[in-house]
Amino acid sequence: MDEARARQVLAAAGVLPGAGDARLLALGENAVFAAGDLVVKVGRDAELLERASRELDIALWLAEAGVPAVRAAEPEPLLVDGHPVTVWHRLPDAVRPAEPRDLAALLRIVHALPAPSFALPRRELLGGVERWLRLAGDAIDPADAAYLRERRDGFASAAAALTPHLPPGPIHGDALPRNVHVGPDGPVLVDLETFSGDLREHDLVVMALSRDRYGLPAEAYDAFTAAYGWDVREWEGCAVLRGARETASCAWVAQHAPSNPKALAEFRRRVASLRDGDATVRWYPF
Repeated sequence: MDEARARQVLAAAGVLPGAGDARLLALGENAVFAAGDLVVKVGRDAELLERASRELDIALWLAEAGVPAVRAAEPEPLLVDGHPVTVWHRLPDAVRPAEPRDLAALLRIVHALPAPSFALPRRELLGGVERWLRLAGDAIDPADAAYLRERRDGFASAAAALTPHLPPGPIHGDALPRNVHVGPDGPVLVDLETFSGDLREHDLVVMALSRDRYGLPAEAYDAFTAAYGWDVREWEGCAVLRGARETASCAWVAQHAPSNPKALAEFRRRVASLRDGDATVRWYPF
């Protein structure tokens, strides 16, 4: 789904006043548009409808629990021309960029929550790999796709056998500073669609990988672990969850390869570093 298609769906949905002048905030599995006091997310395809519906349920649950998080403006998703559409209250402008320590403080709140009244899915970190590789199609080397499928299967089995250090329960599922918005009232969580019920360590490995692969300064990572109260790298299962996330991250980039040469180059960089077993190769956010 490109921006033009997403704007067609946005116009057809009729949920955003001034849709023609809406600002595109992000374009990935969802196209995210803002106008006035609202934000609208347009999903890539109908397969994401169930996830969109669950994200709205999660937003309501977090609101009832008093967790600082984005709030839904409409309780149910729409399906418009085969695309799920959800409507959200727009947050005030950020007063500063989110930092890892802001994320850690929010994760402490989330990780203290009991399970909601509805079922949260497991964090199927590797569940999207096949879909993303399918979307990549012939743009990527079939041998690379086969390699990632093999890694996926191996890490899925290893992850299922892990003994956690923390009690399992609700997690954000994609715990990065980019999913925190620091407004005038403080940090709030955004992008709730990956909320899950699983190992709390999933949320912490993300930042460990950011330190090792994406150039997060050591002092920023140390501030994150100090604010949370524990460093997941002390846990013997850390390498398994890290490997699973690296595999998923490679496949996620692959879906953009057919239309974006930079995505293809980044995909090749990531796969080559995994094949070589070189954990020092820098990856670049995409």
